[in-house]
Amino acid sequence: MRRGWGRATHGRSERGSGNLAKPQQKQELLPGTLELLVLKVLSSGAHHGYAIVREIQRRSEDALVVEEGSLYPALHRMERRGLIDAEWGASESNRRAKFYSLTRAGRTELATLSSNWRKMAVAIEGVLAPEGA
Repeated sequence: MRRGWGRATHGRSERGSGNLAKPQQKQELLPGTLELLVLKVLSSGAHHGYAIVREIQRRSEDALVVEEGSLYPALHRMERRGLIDAEWGASESNRRAKFYSLTRAGRTELATLSSNWRKMAVAIEGVLAPEGA
């Protein structure tokens, strides 16, 4: 898997009359998107890895599902870059878990990535919009 990428599920299973559920289509997140999503989740407070995965899924209304195999390498890279700190603690189920929180550099990076994402989304929307609209 390429550095900084995660797996995402777009859409939901559909059920037809008497048909089995169609498998969900998985697509790669755009480069840098996983980092942006993680930093945004951590901007609301410290979370352990599985809680980050659940929160991304919840906020995206199940449109994005980040696999833990993509998340943990990204968390380690962000920690090495000084964007997040990690500290051991107890999870909701009272299990030992590493909790991640934003650093000042992480907040700055979140602001930069968010701004860049919004500019790119506006530019892409301009191309996708019908002519003369």
